[in-house]
Amino acid sequence: MNPKIRSLRNQMLAKGINGMIVSNPVNIRYLTGLTAEGTLLLTSKENIFLTDSRYIEAVNSYLTIDQEIVAFDVRDLSTADYESYFNDCENVGFEEGYVTYEKYKKYLATYRINNFVETDGLIELNRFVKDEEEIENCKKACLITDKAFDYIKEYIKPGQTEKEIALELERYMKTNGADDLSFETIVASGPNSSMPHAVPTDRKIEEKDIIQFDFGCKVNGYCSDFSRVLFVGEITDEQKRVYDFVLKEYDFISSKLRDGLCVKEVLKEAEEHYSEEGYLLLHSFGHNLGLDIHEEPVLASRYETKLKKNMLLTVEPGVYLPGKFGIRIEDTILINKDGSNNLTKSGKAVCILKKTEIY
Repeated sequence: MNPKIRSLRNQMLAKGINGMIVSNPVNIRYLTGLTAEGTLLLTSKENIFLTDSRYIEAVNSYLTIDQEIVAFDVRDLSTADYESYFNDCENVGFEEGYVTYEKYKKYLATYRINNFVETDGLIELNRFVKDEEEIENCKKACLITDKAFDYIKEYIKPGQTEKEIALELERYMKTNGADDLSFETIVASGPNSSMPHAVPTDRKIEEKDIIQFDFGCKVNGYCSDFSRVLFVGEITDEQKRVYDFVLKEYDFISSKLRDGLCVKEVLKEAEEHYSEEGYLLLHSFGHNLGLDIHEEPVLASRYETKLKKNMLLTVEPGVYLPGKFGIRIEDTILINKDGSNNLTKSGKAVCILKKTEIY
């Protein structure tokens, strides 16, 4: 039995939707575990995965009877086959947040569909709350991430560049259990750290630098997300003041998180703290994550986001002073009934690299 597909079908029927074309590869992986290119058809009679000759052998070896999915090589299908799939479906859903207009027209031309309807992000809504297997995958990714940060603190040597450090972080994660990166690794030093999404450069680490890290990895497709800063030789009074503020906001927000909480008022209060200190808020305070690094909901006061047990999300306040430096502290968090647990567990005390170790 495939519980995710069965649950989705029940929700579809409640909306009067009899069939669905699933084309987003992340949604297909969520529902089936398949990573091959293809399209998932939920028809009135069966669940069908259409792929091509490059993947059909691997797909058939992965699928079991319990998954209730039958796979076909598209080369073996006729026009009549495509037109018959949704004959008994009055309303067929599609992923309006993913399907382009070009693909929409192609679907209409390929399948005989009575009424093509939006599904209001139904699959993405199901992805909000994770099951035990999803949480376990995220925990494994977070453990690798923590170990990678411990490793890189010992690895950094005189004269290394941001690119070299980022590459070593990625090598460590991929050779210690990670399937892939959650996103492009950020290692930003000195004034480069004032850009939240800085790209690693050939800039060499210097004495009195600040180094901003933002990285994560995937295990079985599930992401971790993590940010810390290191100080080279010493921390200035201004850097310490900003660091203390960011850490205070992190603690304020994370201490409030729990099942059932509507985060709007908490985040409004955090925004007021920024305003009182004269800091600009350049991004949200966090986001959900899972098979995608950025999933809904977003932690921002403009949304009526209500937390639920077993949500995976990040908390990531940051302050950025253009041309000077930036500081962001971030962990991956699991929401539970009475609060939350950090899945990335690296300490958040100020970390200073000795001057003799780096210049």
